Amino acid sequence: MSSRLDDELSRLVSAGVLRQYQADSIRDAADAELDAALADPGRPHPSAQLAAPSPEPAKPKKPATEVVHASALVEVLGYIGGALLLGAVALLTLANWGEMNRAARVSTGSTAAILLLGVAAVLALLGRRRQLSAALASLGCCVAGFATFVAVEGEAGRVAGVVVALALAAGALWWLKESSLLVATFGILAVGVLVITADVLTPDTGSAANSAGIAGTGFIIVAFVFAMLGLVRDQVTSWSLAGAAMFSSSICWLVQERGEIMALAVGTAGPAALLVAYGRTRRSAYAVVGCAILLVIWPISLYQLTDNLAGVAIGLVVASGVLLLAVLMLSRRRSNE
Repeated sequence: MSSRLDDELSRLVSAGVLRQYQADSIRDAADAELDAALADPGRPHPSAQLAAPSPEPAKPKKPATEVVHASALVEVLGYIGGALLLGAVALLTLANWGEMNRAARVSTGSTAAILLLGVAAVLALLGRRRQLSAALASLGCCVAGFATFVAVEGEAGRVAGVVVALALAAGALWWLKESSLLVATFGILAVGVLVITADVLTPDTGSAANSAGIAGTGFIIVAFVFAMLGLVRDQVTSWSLAGAAMFSSSICWLVQERGEIMALAVGTAGPAALLVAYGRTRRSAYAVVGCAILLVIWPISLYQLTDNLAGVAIGLVVASGVLLLAVLMLSRRRSNE
């Protein structure tokens, strides 16, 4: 492949015009074209076309490494600036919460949210540094939700804060299409499940153990939402977050009275789906998340069911035997094919 094409792709990625996976796709297509040209000498040679001298005099340009380093430095400064602003807001509110009146609390949160979202919007409109823009927007959505909660107060404030943060995150995700906004959306939905469970769906006389099942059901809905998002947005991140939602649901069912069976079912269904996805796509994130959920949920659930460490060990041995047998069968099937 021509080094000229490689340098140009690196420049476009650093400038934010292309994403890395798009540059990789173009690079792979160029390699495939080169291989085809070498196999068929009659076809025009792409490397010769790329290496042909340009009729216009070449303009001096900075080396690609300098451009990449400068771009990375700007990205890092942006991340640090957003994190410092968020940390300052957190420290200010925690240290002076009792002394601050309602107007001061609202103005502090609102100013930080407007600043973060404003910088993110300007970067997006300029078409530069979409990843940094998405990261700042993620922080801004969460701060805006906090400011709404402070402004409204009480149970209604918590619900309104989640709604505002979720609406902003959904709009930013539709606009910027970056993975960091998927993570922010997951966090907001997780908080929303807990808020709705505690403030809306759980009666005042209900116990925390009984309301855990409601939260577990809510996290199953969150998992379904991210499974659907994976069809139109970053599939690896969306489906990994769907697995994380199933894990959260399993934990809630473990708290629920007599919810161990449901915890096992949910904690097995999520990883099973992820492992099937791994078998089809070979994305390591699916295998890591799926195995991590199994290693946590199965021992805890079996111990709560049997109240006996020996029973847990026997259950894990059985599960291990089933998995290893499945590996042998699939391997034999592939060898026969």
